Amino acid sequence: MALRLLLYIARIYEKIVEDKNIYSTKKISIPQPEFYVLYNGKEPYPDEETVRLSDMFKSLEPLGLTDKAAPFLELEVKVYNINQGKNEGIVKKCRVLSGYSVFIGKVRDFLQEGNSLEEAVKKAVIYCCDHDILKEQLKQNVSEVFNMLLTEWNWDDALAVRYEEGREEVREEIARKMKVRGRSLVEIIEDTGLPADVIEKL
Repeated sequence: MALRLLLYIARIYEKIVEDKNIYSTKKISIPQPEFYVLYNGKEPYPDEETVRLSDMFKSLEPLGLTDKAAPFLELEVKVYNINQGKNEGIVKKCRVLSGYSVFIGKVRDFLQEGNSLEEAVKKAVIYCCDHDILKEQLKQNVSEVFNMLLTEWNWDDALAVRYEEGREEVREEIARKMKVRGRSLVEIIEDTGLPADVIEKL
């Protein structure tokens, strides 16, 4: 999270100073950033947490150096859990945020009842509109809401597909090396699980 935000803020600063000479001796003023993440994932998470970029740094001890108490580069992110029942003080201060928390909670409830994702989202939209929760936002942006949520929940599926593709590439590489070493087609099939026609094309 912290690394991702570091990359984001670097791109933003690039745009801010793109028409200025960053090699000039004259000081350039840039906005001071603050980093917040609103967590609404399914995994258990504390109400509030501070995530630091330095938590990712490799230890210097294997290099014979001493880890510095204060790293030269740091970025802190305040993470707030906005799931239902969490950080109610913060959520209640913002009607939209409160509504969003209820909406996501309802989508999950309908999913647990065995509905498809699309059906769960539809039922959550109807529930929220009937109870005056995000009513105007949902009416005006219902297609964007569907696209966002379907994309968000399908992300795990996309990662799983990419993982399988990666495994396929590894098996093909093993098969190539086995062919170079003169292993028989039968042996390669047994060791990699690849079909004969795929192996022959390698």
